[in-house]
Amino acid sequence: MAQEPTSRGELKDTGYEIFIAALSLLSIVNLVLVWLIQEEALKYVLFVMDGLLSLVLLGDFLYRLVTAESRSEYFLRRFGWADLLASLPFAQLKFLRAFRLMRVYRLMRARGARHIILSLIRDRAGSALFSLLLIAILVLEFGSLAMLRAEQAAPDGNIETASDALWYLLVTMSTVGYGDQFPVTSTGRVLGSVVIIIGVGIFGTLTGFLANAFLGAPAESDEEGAIEVAADRGSAQVDTSTPRDESDRLEHALIRELEELREQHRSALERIDRMLSENR
Repeated sequence: MAQEPTSRGELKDTGYEIFIAALSLLSIVNLVLVWLIQEEALKYVLFVMDGLLSLVLLGDFLYRLVTAESRSEYFLRRFGWADLLASLPFAQLKFLRAFRLMRVYRLMRARGARHIILSLIRDRAGSALFSLLLIAILVLEFGSLAMLRAEQAAPDGNIETASDALWYLLVTMSTVGYGDQFPVTSTGRVLGSVVIIIGVGIFGTLTGFLANAFLGAPAESDEEGAIEVAADRGSAQVDTSTPRDESDRLEHALIRELEELREQHRSALERIDRMLSENR
């Protein structure tokens, strides 16, 4: 069975690899959308999101480079150069992001679907975090596109540009709600309601995750300290517990005594049977 790669290996955690592959696929989809969409305001939303994706992918390249067992091998033989070029905000180089999808394919093939599912279940916290981040990015992009398309033609609308749509989605998802931008059409209000519900779920879960991360570390350190103190105290006291070898010896001795009692009981029963037969 394939072994789980270490943090310094080429393949990282399963949830992280799937998250990066999803962002790479999204960036490729954005290339197609830019070619299909004719409105400049909608294209601007895609350009902004592509810049955000490029920053994330650049951070992924630096992370892989720093944690690689051999940086030269990763850069030259493991398509590190493709990761670097694909993270740059140039449309001509974005097709290189397909190499990241190939990496996830190798992950699926090397580990198997069952092992990947078990890995995601085992690391539920990390998988949930990456899932929420992916959902937030998808809602920010496609929610901005939908909101701008619904509101920009409204006579009394105030979401008219790409920056207005992105700002509204970001403020609404973060549950801040300044109120400077708001939808006026029925379609926009429905979209806004969906974004509010999703935003509350995303940021509520992220807040709980961060709280557990910060509060869990001191608890673990306190527990480790308690274990060390108990170990120090235990070394200064006389160990009154029965050793394993001695326990085994006592168990064997008890079994021998029981066997002897059984033989004595059997002999007594035989003598009683003989005495009864003679009296008859």
